[in-house]
Parts: sequence; structure tokens; C-alpha cells
Amino acid sequence: MVDLHTHSTASDGTFRPSELVYLAKKEGLKALALTDHDTTAGLKEAYEVSLEEGLPFLCGIEISVKFDGPGHFHLLGYFMSPELTPLEETLRALQDARKRRNELMIEKLRALGVEITLSELEEIAQGEIGRPHFARLLVEKGYVKTPDEAFEKYLRKGAPAYVPKALLTPEEAISSIYKAGGIPVLAHPVTLKLNRKELSHYLEELKELGIRGIEVYYSEHTGEFTSFLLSEVKRLGLIPTGGSDFHGANKPDIKLGRGFGNLRVPEECFQSLKRELEMF
Repeated sequence: MVDLHTHSTASDGTFRPSELVYLAKKEGLKALALTDHDTTAGLKEAYEVSLEEGLPFLCGIEISVKFDGPGHFHLLGYFMSPELTPLEETLRALQDARKRRNELMIEKLRALGVEITLSELEEIAQGEIGRPHFARLLVEKGYVKTPDEAFEKYLRKGAPAYVPKALLTPEEAISSIYKAGGIPVLAHPVTLKLNRKELSHYLEELKELGIRGIEVYYSEHTGEFTSFLLSEVKRLGLIPTGGSDFHGANKPDIKLGRGFGNLRVPEECFQSLKRELEMF
């Protein structure tokens, strides 16, 4: 088994990048990729520890992308090394916008009588701040009982404290990954919330834009949907990839490499990505 979709404390996971590598080794995974949200901050640490531990490793990222459909679009990028200067310049602009977003959400929460500070969020996040960190802080301070309640009452799209992200277009996101020497892959197609016909058409559009793979194996994909995606990657000549979307305690039901328990990502997914990257 391999796991090519994981998160660390550099974004919204609860394991440090090095701890994630140690856990993967302990769980017997044959390869790992770290794909934090909109940041490369954890890659160097994870990459160096993976070399020490002898664990095959891909550097990665997960970028939120503009999407006009009913769901949301995330793009995975995979790289051989953590030296991603061209991409980091793009991410820096997104991170500046993200900081302003966090400030606006704090202001909205205060207007609703919820008193939290940026320093409290930074203490929890120890890296990039996202809505899961807001949710944890609201639980800790007693404003809600669970993170789900925090999202429903304050943080979900359409809730009173929600502020939309600054996002790249699909073209911009795909181009930024190529410029950094990487391979762009569509993350968890289930979250696009398209029917089969719509999804097939959209995958064709994405291939025209330069996407090279689809995350076929994923914690929330049914067996039937996985089979459909396998037929699509074969039809379009794309690479099938897969991962758990492991976040540690922030998604406690999802286990590294195993998802909800029955996820099995073939090692060939890792080997296919590696071969493709070595051709650059």
C-alpha cells in the first residue's frame, strides 16, 4: 500500500511532517506523499526524514481551485524534490490573501459575540491557519461542542462568519505546477458533485488544460465510483493515483494508508507518478 494524499501541521493536519513519515514506516506503507494545503512548508522536513528512513517519498501540494459547479475543486501537484521556488512565489500571494481572510473571519465572529484572537489560532495551527483551526478553537473556548457544530453554526459556506478563499483558476493552478516541474492531478473527484456524464465531460476539459492524473482511490469513493474512474483514466490516457486524505486528529476516522479501513492504493500509482516525473 501507498498513501499519496496526506496532511501535516504545516497546513491542517496534527502530525508534524517528520512524524508522518515515521507513522507511514510503522504502518508498513511502501511510499508516501505529503500534500499540504497551499503550502510547501513541511516538504523539506518530510523529505529529509524519508531519506533517512529509506521510505520512497514524493513531495506534493493540494491547491484549492475556482470551480463554478456544485462542489469544490482541489488540485494535487507531485514533485521529486522540495525545491519549488516558482510555485512558492504563487503560493505567497495566496497566503497573503489567506491571512486577510482569517482577519475578516475573526472580525465577523467578534461581531457575533465570539471572542477569539489571531495569536490563539496561531498557537493551535503551528502553521497555515484554516477553518478546522477556527473550529478547534471554538470548541476549546466553549462556544460550540463539536467542530461540526462550529462549521454548521459559523464557518461553512453561507454561515455568518464565512469568508471565501482567494483561488487560482484551473489554468493558473495547472500552469503553476508545471512551471515548478511537477505533475497536476485532480484530487477526490467526488467533491466536484457532478453526475457521471458531467464528470466525464469535465475530465476531458481538464485533460485539455494539461491535467496528468486523477485521484481514483480515495477514502470517500465507493467501489462503483472507483471503477468508473478507472475506466475514465484508461479512456483518457491519464495516471490513476490515490490517497487517504489523512489529517490525524482533525479527521480521526481516516487512518493513514487505509482511509476508513478498506482503502488500498496500489504501489503502481506511486511508480507511475515517479516514472512520469523522471521524464521531465
